[in-house]
Amino acid sequence: MSKSFWAEGVRFECQGTGRCCVSRGGYGYVYMTLEDRRAMARVLGLSTAAFTRKHCTKTDGHFHLNSVEGPCEFLQGKSCAVYEGRPAQCRTWPFWPENMNARTWNNEVKAFCPGVGKGRLYSADEIRELLKQDPTRD
Repeated sequence: MSKSFWAEGVRFECQGTGRCCVSRGGYGYVYMTLEDRRAMARVLGLSTAAFTRKHCTKTDGHFHLNSVEGPCEFLQGKSCAVYEGRPAQCRTWPFWPENMNARTWNNEVKAFCPGVGKGRLYSADEIRELLKQDPTRD
């Protein structure tokens, strides 16, 4: 296996801009596992079924939040209204499989996210664990 650009780790610390909560191009879906839907429903005081009916759509076999264009419906100012129950996709930003190649990281993620290169060093092992949380993995 070739050595990845993140083999020695990556520095990241959320800067609280809320930029990752606003749709941009092909990054519009916030995918939701059953566990994600249960957690968000709990925070909102809804049953999982009621939360899913009100806030989710199923596309290509995967549930996702309805807010595909523009800001996430749970973004209030620069903060998440359901932070304690936010989905894995939100908890693992920017460590998503589609971001973890050098070209995408350097050309898109670094330019978009002010937290890249700041804060603590995430080890390669930690990054691998975060990548395993991809909600679209079967």
